[in-house]
Amino acid sequence: MKQTLFFDRHTALGARMVDFAGWQMPIQYPQGIVAEHLTTRKHAGLFDVSHMGRFSLTGDGAPAFLRHVLTNDCEKLTAGQAQYTILANDTGGAIDDAFLYRLTAEKFLLVVNASNKEKDWAHLQEQVFGFSDVVLEDVSDEVAMLALQGPKSETILQSIITEGTLPEPKRNALGKVSIGGTQVWAARTGYTGEPACFELFIPAAEGALAVWDKLIEAEAGPIGLGARDTLRLEAGLPLYGHELGTGKDGKEIPIYAIAQAGFAISFTDPNRQFIGRQALEAQAHAKIFYKSQDYSETAALPKMVRQMRLLDKGIARDGAAVYYESRPVGWVSSGTMVPFWEYQKNGQAVQLTDEHSQRAVGLCMIEPNVSVGSEIEIEVRGRKLKAKIVAKNLENHQDSTAYAVI
Repeated sequence: MKQTLFFDRHTALGARMVDFAGWQMPIQYPQGIVAEHLTTRKHAGLFDVSHMGRFSLTGDGAPAFLRHVLTNDCEKLTAGQAQYTILANDTGGAIDDAFLYRLTAEKFLLVVNASNKEKDWAHLQEQVFGFSDVVLEDVSDEVAMLALQGPKSETILQSIITEGTLPEPKRNALGKVSIGGTQVWAARTGYTGEPACFELFIPAAEGALAVWDKLIEAEAGPIGLGARDTLRLEAGLPLYGHELGTGKDGKEIPIYAIAQAGFAISFTDPNRQFIGRQALEAQAHAKIFYKSQDYSETAALPKMVRQMRLLDKGIARDGAAVYYESRPVGWVSSGTMVPFWEYQKNGQAVQLTDEHSQRAVGLCMIEPNVSVGSEIEIEVRGRKLKAKIVAKNLENHQDSTAYAVI
């Protein structure tokens, strides 16, 4: 198994290491997944995400290439901006979901999932032959990647910056700072649902370990893959292999099944013929029909990913059957028990208390007519547990504290 640059830091902190996509990664530290989840929501969590793939794209032909292979439009980005995007296939399914960063006018960085890196690389290499003046490089080993997430993350990061300023407080903004002489790209992106969030791109050989150490010294809490999953699930964020890719029924999951498709796909330019456009337009058309409760276009979009919350005691795990009005309508695609801080509200202000509870939440792949507010049943160990389709399990407006929707 491969190890990231920070492997020795994890073991020194007592992390339990597991195999994840061929990498030895921390699943949790001694404090445990619940404490790590709560630390991120109330303070700040530090994640090693260097196992993910990082591809550099430069050259005059790079924008045209990216506009062909990605669902979002890179020309919408100015230097210092990022966007969620997807590598689609011709039938409107996801090869992978990804994040694209426009570092400068001429240079892009594409971050892909660790489990799909080799597949993504082969796909991009195959597609690039049709384009001139594109330099595509795998810089995963040269660029380390950390995520700092949570309400205190900006204060912590600001305290260790020695030169430059953080990007404007706007989602997906990107800027360059110096930390102890190391040049770091800091992006306001993340996978936790936290309004205050950063992902850091650091030269692996030029101070990445020192940046980790400074963040730990500034009291960022180390967080493993276990809490990374509960955090993304509470926020309703998709995971490839669960909400994208191939479903439990063995069929390809249409990209528009996920709520985030609207942010990841751009049809604005009618002349941009990106991979999968025709199939995705059919899915988008079906989704418009669903909003008016017209379910006649289910051939293009037979299932939707919805957030759910259990009403009965229990935990709904991946693959559990979902029933609506006594008939099977789909399955749980991701599910677990998630901790949350109790809180007090004063108008729009939210104050997290020192008390916490837990609840069972998840995402389910179900027929489109099972809309928000519907009561469903989920089969768990031979019993049907009551649950509810909800709009969200986490409230996370920009400039506010993320808190559980009860």
